[in-house]
Amino acid sequence: MRRAPPMVTLQEIRSALARIRKSIHATPCSRSETFSEVTGHSICLKLENRQRTGAYKERGALNKLLTLTAPERSQGVIAASAGNHAQAVAYHASNLGIRAKIVMPLATPLIKVSATRGYGGEVVLHGANYDEAYEEAMRLSAQERLTLIHAFDDDVVIAGQGTLGLELLEQHPDLEAVVVPVGGGGLIGGVACALKESNPRIQLAGVQPARLPSLKVAISEGRPVTLPAAVTIAEGIAVRRAGEKTLPLVQKYVDEIVTVEEEEIANAVLLLLEREKILAEGAGAAALAALVNRRIPLFSEKNTRDKGAKKIAVIISGGNIDVTLLARIIERGLVKDGRLVRLRVHLPDYPGALHRLTGILAQHRANIVETSYDRAYHNVNLGDTAIDITMETRGPDHIAELISALGANGYVQERIL
Repeated sequence: MRRAPPMVTLQEIRSALARIRKSIHATPCSRSETFSEVTGHSICLKLENRQRTGAYKERGALNKLLTLTAPERSQGVIAASAGNHAQAVAYHASNLGIRAKIVMPLATPLIKVSATRGYGGEVVLHGANYDEAYEEAMRLSAQERLTLIHAFDDDVVIAGQGTLGLELLEQHPDLEAVVVPVGGGGLIGGVACALKESNPRIQLAGVQPARLPSLKVAISEGRPVTLPAAVTIAEGIAVRRAGEKTLPLVQKYVDEIVTVEEEEIANAVLLLLEREKILAEGAGAAALAALVNRRIPLFSEKNTRDKGAKKIAVIISGGNIDVTLLARIIERGLVKDGRLVRLRVHLPDYPGALHRLTGILAQHRANIVETSYDRAYHNVNLGDTAIDITMETRGPDHIAELISALGANGYVQERIL
């Protein structure tokens, strides 16, 4: 009979908080009027993007580093990460005078590589993805006798992440629910243990990208399962396999795991930036995306009517985002929000035809940002042309108004998604 692995305890999380408190920011958790109105609940945002390295990962990394033996410290540590964990390990190891080697995938954005080096880490670029980087870290760990600091599947790391839960209780003793972004399960496992062992009535919901629902699948299967590789804008929680140590914690303490789509994450990044002036990475915005898109049955409109609005903390887990990715996320968010639209319009190819078309668009206050002609494709009749027009709009109703106006004036058009 297989024996259940020992799990992190509340006392270990309390000890971790005492250990790391003086070196970790107690990040703000303030009420958001905007998202409280949108969701019908009292929403406060826990801003872990305000940590020194821009993410919650510092909690677990520092707790692990502070528990190393003297020989382990002198030999050094190693980690595999594409970003947040790498920077956290590098920063705190450097402050403690510990050598840190970080294996990062070859495709890691230069800004994250530079930041990790800037914090004192020795970066090794290896592999096409996290899994290959992790395998190399394991090899180097054995070869150079470096202590591996796992990104999530380590009891000491999990206890460090759980300090966020204790901090939430200090800030909001009347908290009723928490929504947490989920990758391998280290954050939600630690936070859920801290909260449920302190107050079993608090509800916990985890959120994963629909493209990589590794923990959701693990719960369904009763064991960690390795999923096929996939690309998501929430790369900070793009984990193909849930942890062996984190799964039992989630099974015991977490009420629900849900998924969100890419466009929903992009829109949440945009909403945080516009409405709250908060810069979040894709993973950092995932929890909010689930709430505003009503993906969490626990907090559905029906439950709100039956049991009343809840006081919910939403963890904004990080803000380390590549500028070029941010530009693409904003654009996708605008499309999802109905404030950016591309229409393909067929029109006769003669002088003045475009002027007439743009006059109609101007009359309905659409701002053209890009146009592209095509006379050879899209089933264009000889003597006609097709033009793709990208426009800034006020929202879905405005788009419907534009399409109606073009149809009324005899234009054949289609929306390009």
